[in-house]
Formats: sequence, structure tokens, C-alpha cells
Amino acid sequence: MGKGGMSHGETKDGEEENMAAWLLGVNTLKIQPFKLPCLGPHDVRVRMKAVGICGSDVHYLKTMKCAHFVVKEPMVIGHECAGIIEEVGSEIKSLVPGDRVALEPGISCWRCYLCKEGRYNLCPDMKFFATPPVHGSLANQVVHPADLCFKLPDNVSLEEGAMCEPLSVGVHACRRANIGPETNVLVMGAGPIGLVTLLAARAFGAPRIVIVDVDDYRLSVAKDLGADEIVKVSTNLQDVDQEVVLIHQAMGTGVDVTFDCAGFNKTMSTALSATRPGGKVCLIGMGHNEMTVPLTPAAAREVDVIGVFRYKNTWPLCIEFLSSGKIDVKPLITHRFGFSQKEVEEAFETSASGSTAIKVMFNL
Repeated sequence: MGKGGMSHGETKDGEEENMAAWLLGVNTLKIQPFKLPCLGPHDVRVRMKAVGICGSDVHYLKTMKCAHFVVKEPMVIGHECAGIIEEVGSEIKSLVPGDRVALEPGISCWRCYLCKEGRYNLCPDMKFFATPPVHGSLANQVVHPADLCFKLPDNVSLEEGAMCEPLSVGVHACRRANIGPETNVLVMGAGPIGLVTLLAARAFGAPRIVIVDVDDYRLSVAKDLGADEIVKVSTNLQDVDQEVVLIHQAMGTGVDVTFDCAGFNKTMSTALSATRPGGKVCLIGMGHNEMTVPLTPAAAREVDVIGVFRYKNTWPLCIEFLSSGKIDVKPLITHRFGFSQKEVEEAFETSASGSTAIKVMFNL
């Protein structure tokens, strides 16, 4: 079940019962007891204080699956999180009770060749919060490896700490695409991941960033966050050629790197067509499991396609960006809820509805 907790076990006499939000079926969440495992020598017990809702959480709630991951038994939801250390294992010297920490949610094996070559985000034995069958972190407390808990400076809030998880996707993508002061960036999609990718690209030095979406509100948020230009597009595949012209006009120069933060036929086709010869398209979104896209014309222009899956070694840089003020994620947190049965249900309904909801956050 991973380190987060187990569905069966004993609690010590006198201790409060740990509760968590369990996904029991389609559109069925229930707060119920969540038994924690024993604290290992290299583990810490963390009281959760801020947990964000991710698109994958909503997918699991609505369909009991996300990409090729399928929920087959009750599972605690949530993986964007931060909290306060309550207890440390016998071998832990770097953290003490009372420390405020952001949690990296994936526990890799550190034995496979991918882990050994540093690409632990691709570990086939990854145990990741709220990815079946591993329980997540929308709970009063969780147990987690100490080396995946990163101390927050005083000027970084717990909510910002929880935002390190989605921000890490943007940071990892920018590293994969080698974003720098000479890289003009196009972002397809102004949802939460598109917006954190915008923020990360700017922090990495991208001089000009254009962001594209179908929704006026999200485009307005992107503009407020610092996008140089915004372009509203349709969902019609037939409009790609016309929209590429608009994108080029908005950019005013060649598109060096495009981040597809949606992952649909339309967005990927636009990305491949809009990117300059010799440029890069970075696929972050997973909207479609399979796509039909114009690869041959892109290959003839030597456009590189780069895959992105989660992240690796990003928390220290994310925290530095937040602490230094290079990135401000606070405007992305649009809705806040407490941790009651009613509020959990309302929070997920709000996140699933889209509209003006960008990041929905639980304050526990």
C-alpha cells in the first residue's frame, strides 16, 4: 500500500483516530478511518495542513481510472500536500517535530537502472500517493520517507508548499526542454499545469511566452500571471492552420519550444505546426491516450518531441523560486475548503466544474 497508510491496523490507546478521504466508487468519497503504518527509522509522521486537488484526482473520482491506472479497491485520494512534522524515525537528523514540510509524493525503488541513472520518476516500481493501489495524502496524518519531505522557509506558506507538486511538473518540463533567456515559449492550455508551466518558463528566463486556450477566463488569468500574449482558439481541428497564423503573429518571432499541457489531437497538431524548424514540442498533458497528429511534416522540419512524466529532484528549486519571489503561485489558489464530509464533496464538485476554479485547496 506504500508509506501513506494501510486500511487495517491498530492504533495506540489514547491516540486520536486518523481520518482520510476515501474514494469508494464513481462519484463516491467518504471520510473514514485510515490506519497508519509503524514509523520506520527513516520515516516521519506528518500532520497534513494543505492538500490540493489535481486533475488526476478528479479523473479517479469520475471514472475510477486515469490513463492506464485503475482503482480496483477503496483508496485514499490526494497527492499535492504539505504539513507539519509530528514524529521522526530513529535515524532522522535533518527534521524535527514542528518543522513545516512539502512532500514529494513518489517513492521510487532506488534499485532499478532508471533510478540508478537518476531518472527515478520513471521507476516501474514507483509508489505514488493516490495512484492505485497506493493510498494518498488527503488525511489528518501520513507516514512518509524523510528524504521526500522538504523543509519550508518561514516566508513560504503551507499552501505554497502543497503547490510545489504541480509546479514541479512545469519545472521538470522546462529542464527537459532546456528553457533559457533565448527560448521563446508557446504554452497550449491555460489550466493549472499550463499556468505553472508559464510561471516556470518565466523563472527559467524565457523572454517571450504566448499561451493558448479555449476559455476566456483562464486566458485572463494567464495574462495577469505574466503571459506576453494570449490567443483564444477553438476545439475544431479544422481551425489549426488559421490558429497557427494567429499564434505566430502573437509571438512575433519563431516558437522555439511549445509545451502541450492538454494532450489532445488538436493541441498537439497545433504545437507541431506552430513550432519553428529545429524547435521542440514538450508533451505534458495526457488528454488522449492515443493521438493522430502530423508527425511527418514536423519530422521534415526536425522538430523534436519530448515526453514529460511527473518530475525528479524539483522540490529544492521550487522552494527557492517561491522563497525568492521569482514565482508566485498564490493567485492560482482560487477556492479553499475545510476537511468535513460536506466540504470534501463540495471541493471536488467545484474542481470538476472548471469555470473559475483553478486550484482548489483543502486546509486541514
